[in-house]
Amino acid sequence: MTEATSVTVEAFRRPRIKPEHRAYRTVDGNVRVGSVIHGIGAEIADPQGWVWTLVEAMDGTRGPAEVVAEVLGAHPELSGADARQAMADLLTAGFVDDAGAPVPVPPREEDRYSRGVPLLRWMDLSPRTGPWDAQLRLRAARVLLVGVGGTGGHAAQSLVASGVGHVHCVDPDVVELSNLNRQPLYRESDLGRPKVEAAVATLRALNSDVTVTGERREVRGPEDFTELVTAGGPDSPAVGAYDLLVLAADRPDEIRRWANRACLAAGVPWVDAGYRGPLVTAGVYVPGQGACWECLREGEIARRDLRLGPGQDPESASPRMPWNPASAVTAGLSGALLAHAALALLTGVPAMEPGFRFGVNLMLPGDPVHQRTPRHLDCPACGERV
Repeated sequence: MTEATSVTVEAFRRPRIKPEHRAYRTVDGNVRVGSVIHGIGAEIADPQGWVWTLVEAMDGTRGPAEVVAEVLGAHPELSGADARQAMADLLTAGFVDDAGAPVPVPPREEDRYSRGVPLLRWMDLSPRTGPWDAQLRLRAARVLLVGVGGTGGHAAQSLVASGVGHVHCVDPDVVELSNLNRQPLYRESDLGRPKVEAAVATLRALNSDVTVTGERREVRGPEDFTELVTAGGPDSPAVGAYDLLVLAADRPDEIRRWANRACLAAGVPWVDAGYRGPLVTAGVYVPGQGACWECLREGEIARRDLRLGPGQDPESASPRMPWNPASAVTAGLSGALLAHAALALLTGVPAMEPGFRFGVNLMLPGDPVHQRTPRHLDCPACGERV
């Protein structure tokens, strides 16, 4: 959803290697930068030693010209162009920020998000003008959240705590005693109260710096979803104002298909999540980029070999129950994955190629779930003939 601002090292006041990406030298003299986490770190060959001098000089106390002068003073055989190019390469790789960048938020927000901003900076591998860029994207974002049960309640907490500017919640139900084993927004005193009413009150108490609205409404068909996504309800943001749909409802059975069609028509990215017993997954979809939900579903059906006997319904291999068995753990995990996917699409951190599902199987913690399929050109929802 997002693109990094085009920036150059020369525009930085005091370029530095990000604190989370602090470099070190290996035993064979190479330079490792970006931490030891797979997907972030990199190793740079440094036979002459000047790369190490460069990253040491980029400590946030010097301007770009002073960094170059420091490197050339220690390595006179090097050209200034080489040093500047190396700085540019480190910036492009996402390892550099500006220690002199102003903080563009009030002190209250600076303190509130003082732990989240460094994490975004750590995962962000795009050149940015400052470490607060991603947080400002969250502040400007408007999200439609459908379903504030277990998955949706955990996701809503994360979105509001993270500083998403406007979250509009939609749910038709009232709080029941059976909800309280996994739905974090409600208390025993809320029994019989509309979920949206209780959820909005809890979320507003969590973060008064963001806007939280709610609407008690049941999604009964594709028309309802289209209206929600494109126009919203009486308490929603302005018409067509949603940046993202977060779907945390699993009933009726067709609700994901309705969401997929409505978001494709409106050009709105969306994410969904849920659990089937110990299997917890989330999906990421952006119209025009990768597989849509229906592409991915058909790809999974084609991939699986259920070895069904003659005349057996595929549902017999994975039966549906009136209510999904769930706990605070499965609901919390699915809500966390859902919020992570939503925040990633809103900020671009980490970068995600949409059109996939990911998750965990609690029966096999070391066996992550990752489902991806190419976009189907004959898909009835997003194919070329649609």
